[in-house]
Amino acid sequence: MTNTTGDDIAHTLGLLLRRSTRTRLHTRLTDGLEEAVDDLTYPVLSGLARTGPCSAADLGREVGLDRTTVSRRADRLERSGLLERHPDPDDSRATLLTLTDDGDAIVAVTRRRLADAIEDSLASWPQADARTFARLLRRFVDEGPFAADHD
Repeated sequence: MTNTTGDDIAHTLGLLLRRSTRTRLHTRLTDGLEEAVDDLTYPVLSGLARTGPCSAADLGREVGLDRTTVSRRADRLERSGLLERHPDPDDSRATLLTLTDDGDAIVAVTRRRLADAIEDSLASWPQADARTFARLLRRFVDEGPFAADHD
């Protein structure tokens, strides 16, 4: 059996996307932060930072969790003052989750930690290789099988 570039990329993405890899990364990013922020609640904070105010159901679709799980994790974050719930102005029965200023600050810290970890991992690469990797990864995400228009 011939090993193709597609096979290599698919295998590597499988390693990158598996739950244990994400959990390990989220644990590193949230170490020493607010008690409510951990590998379980981080995806809720991070997803909410990407989407802006949204319902638990919509956020669940964004981060790959069901509405009930998002709501439970949001409860922890709300008790810690990192997010708030507000009535949805477009639907009186619905509630929107919104990051507070403290929640935004936590997300900024975790994003800086992630960027620093990436920079550290690329430090031994020639600058041109690192820039090429960043450019090609962006292109793959924008045009490849994960692109929004491939849904």
